Amino acid sequence: MMEKHPDHGGIEKGEPAESASTPESAGVGNVELQRGLSGRHLNFIAIGGTIGTGFFLGSGAALSKAGPLGCLLSYLFVGTILWSVMVSLGEMATYIPTAGALSAYATRYLDPSLGFAVGWLYWFSWAITYALSLTSAGLIIQYWNADFNMGIIIAIFWVVFTAVNFLPVRIYGELEMWLSSLKVITIVGFIIFGMCMAGGVGKEGRLGFTYWRDPGLFAEYMATGAVGKFVGFWAVLIQASFAYQGAELVGVGAGEACNPRKTVPRAIKTTFWGIMILFVGTIFLLGMIVPSNDPNLMSDASNASASPLVIAATRAGVNILPDIINAVLLTAVLSAANSNVYSGSRILVALADEGQAPAILKKTDARGIPTYSVALTAAFGLLAFLNLSSEGGRAFNWLLNISGVAGLVTWGSTCASFIGFMRAMKAQGISREHLPYVSLWQPYTAWYGVFFCALVALTQGFTVFISWATSDFFAAYISLILFVVLWVGHKLVFREKFVDPYMADLVRGRYNEEGDELRPGERSERL
Repeated sequence: MMEKHPDHGGIEKGEPAESASTPESAGVGNVELQRGLSGRHLNFIAIGGTIGTGFFLGSGAALSKAGPLGCLLSYLFVGTILWSVMVSLGEMATYIPTAGALSAYATRYLDPSLGFAVGWLYWFSWAITYALSLTSAGLIIQYWNADFNMGIIIAIFWVVFTAVNFLPVRIYGELEMWLSSLKVITIVGFIIFGMCMAGGVGKEGRLGFTYWRDPGLFAEYMATGAVGKFVGFWAVLIQASFAYQGAELVGVGAGEACNPRKTVPRAIKTTFWGIMILFVGTIFLLGMIVPSNDPNLMSDASNASASPLVIAATRAGVNILPDIINAVLLTAVLSAANSNVYSGSRILVALADEGQAPAILKKTDARGIPTYSVALTAAFGLLAFLNLSSEGGRAFNWLLNISGVAGLVTWGSTCASFIGFMRAMKAQGISREHLPYVSLWQPYTAWYGVFFCALVALTQGFTVFISWATSDFFAAYISLILFVVLWVGHKLVFREKFVDPYMADLVRGRYNEEGDELRPGERSERL
């Protein structure tokens, strides 16, 4: 064993190198998933679920609302919240790598009713987002040919990506890696392009920090003066919270990771720093090369014409970029569609394994694929056909609103679950010093995440209180209302008690040093 060492806020114990042999089985209760995902697969599953059209298209509106510095500070601040979630998840996911871990940990360490509510809300979020991804793919393709039939596009991509998720998990991971790689390459290319443009390449000449001085560091949003600048900062902070969601998918895939004690901590660190560098770097350079008062930033189009990357290229006189960016946007939504079905199906597996969903949903085939969970999640993608009519489109938008805050609820419950996890370890006499991965400043980091996730979730619809509209209120808060109904309803029906830390399950799904799963009542000589 190598000595423990600090690395980006965590401590990791050396483990044997990953085996190149056939993936081992990952027993989770009666679930027999296959441990076929490497660290790079986990990285790209999370990156693929995070970097989507919301970032490629929405960052322009963010710059317009808050200005270059306000936008940058918002993304940096949300990055600290994400860090608290990722390191809390890292300790639990390396100790007990469970499929669909985000709801399972809430059930084991805090409250079964909370795990039920979080799991079903989070599953619905990914299931309905699959339908959104299919619709977005149609809109992007119509950029090249407005007469192309949307229904045909939706049907083709639904068949393709549903079929992909019935393939062995290693094949899924490889496909997701290549799809996500194109997005990463595009962002890195834009960062290089932005640096060149700021330095003087382009018809506008050397820009530097020109737009930081005029129109200024901060923009006003919905109000004037200091209040308007703060409102702009907070509006982008909420937008950034949604943009970063998906990074936690590292934990969803932990149950199918090879050698999770080694791959999961490394994947969590790489995913966090990779996403932060890509997002913050892009936002920083975007504020240098596009003024926050450019009227094109507030476009509500769903194709390349709304991308701030295209706006920047147009200002620089580069006219070939729109088609390239549109192709990348198509790749982005297809990668997201791929991740949507995977993550949603694994959440169903976790719910079924904890007795909170029909047991059939945790059954797997000979290749370790949870076929029933994949089929149910994929079926929700057919809701994309609602968008073919105006009445159906309105119904679809309401369903989409339900998923809006699910990620923040999941982030907050993950940090809260870690606090329960620490409490259970202390009660059962297990020292954190011997865990495969130990993060710094706990439990304060987790409390920080709980507080700000709750604060952002409660205030994400604040604009409705500035200009009241009842329909807008329900659109903004229907997901929180549904979460409370699920949590309280489950508790009233099943009379579940909060988890006693002395009785919390710290064994099921854990593996000893020899790679054998521990059974209830067992303890390995070493952690």
